[in-house]
Amino acid sequence: MTIFSAITDGVKVSVNAEFQEDFSNLSKANFVFTYRVTIENQSNYTIKLLRRHWLIFDSAWQVSEVEGEGVIGQQPVLASGDLHEYTSGCHLRSTMGKMKGSYLMERLIDGEQFKVTIPEFTLIAPFRLN
Repeated sequence: MTIFSAITDGVKVSVNAEFQEDFSNLSKANFVFTYRVTIENQSNYTIKLLRRHWLIFDSAWQVSEVEGEGVIGQQPVLASGDLHEYTSGCHLRSTMGKMKGSYLMERLIDGEQFKVTIPEFTLIAPFRLN
């Protein structure tokens, strides 16, 4: 299991992706992946996650963009030292791809907004590695 991490302005984002064989269908070119994200506030300020922006690259030459408020219906507030974890997923038309993105955060003390990098991570069905 590979965990991909990045730190931006004291906010650490770590991602671990898994192939979901039971929900995938080779004959219909539908490959399901889940990813678990951990957001850790290592800064000295309380922050709020306002928005997300994802780029999803499928090796079948398809690129998708997802943008919206919060994550899985939440806009978590993280005090210094807090972390927030959630799991989400995506569908690809091929057995390999990758994702990356950013979160728009706000420092609550002064309202300053800043972007936090979501590290690029791979989506690979394990049987592709043999």
